[in-house]
Amino acid sequence: MLENIRLSFQGLWSHKMRSFLTMLGIIIGIAAIIAIVSTIKGTNEQIKENLIGSGDNTVNVQLYQGDEVYELDYMGIPDGVPVILEETRLKMLDLKHVEGASLFTSRGIYNTVYYKNSGISGGKIFGVDLNYLDACNYVIRQGRGFTASDYKKFRKVALLDESASETLFQGESPVGKVVEIQKEPYTVIGIIAKAKKFEPVINTMEEYYTYSENNTGAVYVPDTTWPLLYGYDEPQSLVLKLDSVDNMTVAGKEAAAILNGGLSVTDDTIKYKAADLLKQAEDLQKLGQSTNTMLIWIAGISLLVGGIGVMNIMLVSVTERTQEIGLKKAIGARKGKVLGQFLTEAAVLTSLGGLIGVIVGIVLAEVISKVTGTLVAISIPAAVLAVIFSMVIGIVFGLLPSYKAANLDPIEALRHE
Repeated sequence: MLENIRLSFQGLWSHKMRSFLTMLGIIIGIAAIIAIVSTIKGTNEQIKENLIGSGDNTVNVQLYQGDEVYELDYMGIPDGVPVILEETRLKMLDLKHVEGASLFTSRGIYNTVYYKNSGISGGKIFGVDLNYLDACNYVIRQGRGFTASDYKKFRKVALLDESASETLFQGESPVGKVVEIQKEPYTVIGIIAKAKKFEPVINTMEEYYTYSENNTGAVYVPDTTWPLLYGYDEPQSLVLKLDSVDNMTVAGKEAAAILNGGLSVTDDTIKYKAADLLKQAEDLQKLGQSTNTMLIWIAGISLLVGGIGVMNIMLVSVTERTQEIGLKKAIGARKGKVLGQFLTEAAVLTSLGGLIGVIVGIVLAEVISKVTGTLVAISIPAAVLAVIFSMVIGIVFGLLPSYKAANLDPIEALRHE
C-alpha cells in the first residue's frame, strides 16, 4: 500500500498540470460544499444568538392563555392561580442543570413612570425578588443593588436599566433621585446592565420585528413593594439560570410542570409555559432548509463532473502505460496488484483535491463572512467527511480504468506502441 501511494505521488508530480486540472472539479465541488455548509451553520448560530443572546442561559416560565402570554394589564388577575411560595422556588434549584431561580412580576409601562417632566412610554416595570439580578446575569453599573434590608423594611427603591436612565435623566446621574411610579415616590439606587451585552444582527425589517426588543427601558422594584403599585396576589413568573443554552427546553418544561401542579383554574387554556427560544430558533432555521439542501445538491454536481474527469484521465493514463502494465504482468504481477495500484492513484488524486478544496472552502467562507457580514462557523466533521467522500469518488470513478488495466493481456500490452 505504501509503495502504491509513493508511486501515485510520483505519477502526479511528473504530470503536475494535468493532475491539477483533473483535481479542479473535485476542488471546486468540495470548496463550494464547505463554504455553503459553513455559511448555513453560521446563519443558524446567528439566529440562535439573536433570539437567546450571547451567553444568556436563562429561560422565563410565565403564565399563558393558549399560545399567548397572559397579560395582567388587560385580563386582570385570574382565579385559581396561587402565589408561588419560596419553597417552590427552592425546589427549582434541585432540577438538573439549574444554577439559579428567581420570581418576578411585570407590567407594561404606560405613562406611569416619571421624573419631573420626563416620562417613559413603553418598556416594562418589574417587581423582583432578591435573587433576580444574579439569576438574569445583571451587574451594577452605578450605585448599588437591592439588599435584604430593602425587602424587609419595604423600602420604595428602584433600579433602572441604561435605556430607562437615558430616557428619564438624559445623561444626568439618576442615583439618589426620586422618580414617580404609579404616583408613588421611589428613590433610584442604581443602574444595571447585562454582564454580557449583546445586540442582534438585523439586516431586514422582518428580522427587526423578529429579534428587536422594546428599547425604551425597564424599571425594577422590590416585589415586597409591588402591592403598593398594582395590588395583591398577582401571578408571578419564574426565571431559571441554566448551565447551558442547550438545556433551556428541558429545564423549562420541568419547571412549568411543577408550577402547573398548583393551579386550580376552570379555564384549562391557562397554564404555565416556558418560553422555548430554542424551538423558535429551530423553526426559523427550517425556513431556509429546502434552499440550503438545493444549494448543496448543485455543488454536488460539480463533484460528479470532477469524478468523470478523474475517470477520463485514468483511462488516458492506462493507455499511456500499457507497456509498463504488460511488463509488470509478464514478470508475475497479479491482477489484484495492478488493480490496487491504479485505484490507489485515483484515490490519492481525489483525496488531495478534496484536501485543497477544504482549504479553499474555508477561505471562501471567511471571504463571504467579511463581504456580507454573515456569521460563519466552520464544521470540522463536514471537512473530514468531504475529504473521505472525495477519496470514495476516486475509488468509484477509478474502478473502470483500474479494471481495464488489470485485465490487459500481457503479450498484447508489450506489443502496444
